Order: sequence, then structure tokens, then C-alpha cells
Amino acid sequence: MFVRMIKAATAEQLGAVRERAVAAGLAVYEEQGATGSTLAILGPSGVSATLEQEFAALPGVASAKRATRPYRLASREFRDAPTVVKVRDAVIGGGSLTLMAGPCSIESRDQLFEVAQGVADAGATLLRGGAFKPRTSPYAFQGLGLDGLRLLAEARERTGLPIITEVMEPAQVDMVAEFADVLQIGTRNMQNFSLLNAVGRTRMPVMLKRGLSGTIEEWLLAAEYILAAGNTQLILCERGIRTFETAARNTLDLNAVPILRRLTHLPVIVDPSHATGKRWMVAPMSYAGVAAGADGIMVEVHPKPEEAWSDGEQSLTIPMFQRLAGELRSIHTLVTPLHDDPGAAGASPTKS
Repeated sequence: MFVRMIKAATAEQLGAVRERAVAAGLAVYEEQGATGSTLAILGPSGVSATLEQEFAALPGVASAKRATRPYRLASREFRDAPTVVKVRDAVIGGGSLTLMAGPCSIESRDQLFEVAQGVADAGATLLRGGAFKPRTSPYAFQGLGLDGLRLLAEARERTGLPIITEVMEPAQVDMVAEFADVLQIGTRNMQNFSLLNAVGRTRMPVMLKRGLSGTIEEWLLAAEYILAAGNTQLILCERGIRTFETAARNTLDLNAVPILRRLTHLPVIVDPSHATGKRWMVAPMSYAGVAAGADGIMVEVHPKPEEAWSDGEQSLTIPMFQRLAGELRSIHTLVTPLHDDPGAAGASPTKS
């Protein structure tokens, strides 16, 4: 349930709502908006009609309404204004264009530093790089682990770029958080609820990739685990879903971008590298993602893709990324005025 307070509500009135919720065994989350505070009052059994009426009658309460969607904290019913995630000097969301770029796997110091400097010179926002790699085959390269994290931290010192890297299990969270600026949850772990709770407790920026076969509602409910654990610094990443089509590695669901802009306040990134699996498709799908309203892209870059230890077929060269970055900035400037604020659209959010 969402309890909206009048703009002039006092701290005592807010406290009375919280106290009543806690007494009923419910959790309370507060969002401060332009017109006053909104309290999300949540629990496994929901809120009874009697309790709803009781909340509505409390002093300072403007309205008390049931949530219309299973995800509460991720919804625009709770927070209408777009969430902006700050990562060191970088800003993700709120009309900015985010460019995450780097190698799929960290292979060596020379390889990482060459890519890091190249993408930094092109204006990348964050440096991506895999230290721990979930691979379909147990015989494929699994990453450099802790040594890879140390190289990422060194690359950040050289270039000034914040780093994003994947964490695969709860036991790794503290170690990866020591080096990373953004924790990435990969597609295979979208519904690893123990891991979602663990990264939620860090309060660090987190990027949650959509599962291979996850619906938008399932994806937002996975996001809800992180938000419910107390972490509001959350980014969503559409990276393609598994369909019957085999011409590309996956099917990039660009429908998800405007749908998410309507349903949620969280920023949305598109990953055309994993979606397509083909280098020649990365640029056009990047254009499409930004044109559809995505807050940015994540792409893989390698100095010599033909020699890459993983995902070479979909990796851009450094000159290719430099060209793409300039083109995306032009597209972003052109399309930004065309995207109305979904929260002010007036129409009811479309169902997922």
C-alpha cells in the first residue's frame, strides 16, 4: 500500500504512520517527492481493508491506496521522478547518456590498459571488464578473479573511469565491492535471490541484467529484492532474451525500453553486444536502443577481437567504439526532446 502525505505533514505525523505500520508487522519505505512524502507499507500478507482505512484517517495523510503491481518500490506509483545513479563523477539516468565499454574478459595488463585508455579517450562513462566469468562450458576461460579486480582498480587510477564488473555469488560480494564502483548481476543470476539480497545490503550501485527468459515483470520483481534490501542505486540492463530466432545470439527486446520508462523510475541500459553476438550488429542496435529512450549502452571492446579469449565475435575494435561514441552522442541529442516524461503522460501504464 502507498500512503501519500500532504506537503505540510509534520515529522510527528510521519512518525505516527510509521509506528502504526511497524505495530502491524509491516515494513516502511519512504520517498520524498515534490508534493510530499510517499510511504510504501509492505508485508507478506499485504494490508487489510480495515488497516487501509485506519491509515487514510491519520492526520497528515492525503491518501492511502493499494499498489496495482506486484513490484512496489520499483514502480512509478512509489517514485515518479526518474532515479539518477551517481558513480563517482559519472551520472546514470536523468537525461544523461551513459557509455559503458571494455573487454568481455580481462586477459592481461596490456590488453586491459590499452582498451581502458582507448575508450576513455572516446568519452566512455564507465569501464567494464570481467574478472569472474560465468561460462556455459566448464572448460572455457573463467576469468582472472582477484588479479583481474586489481587490474581494474589500476586501470581506474590511470584513466579516471569508474569500473563495473560482475559478481557471481554472495560469498564474492565483499571482495568485488572492495574494488568495483558498480556491481553487475549477470543474466544467469537475475533470480539468484540470495545474491540480490547481498548486493542490496551493500548500498553500492548495482546493474541488474535481464534473465535469458525473464519477463519484464519477473525482472522488476528481481529488482524489488535489491530495493527492498535498502539499495536505491539500481540500474536495469536489457541484454537480449532467448527466442526461437537463431540468426542472432539473442533477441534484443527494444520494446522493453519504452515499457520500462513507463513502468519504473529506474534507469535502463541496453547491451547490444550480448544481444546480437555479432560485431556488425552492435552499432545499429546501439543506435536503436538510444533512439528508443535507453539511458545508455554497454558494449564489449578489444584491441584484437580475433584473438579475444571470450566473445571476440561481438567485440568492437577501439576505433569502432570511438566512432560509435560520437554517433551515439549525436543521436542522443536529437531524440532526447522527443521523449516525454512517462510520469507526466497521463495514460495508465501499460501492462507487462
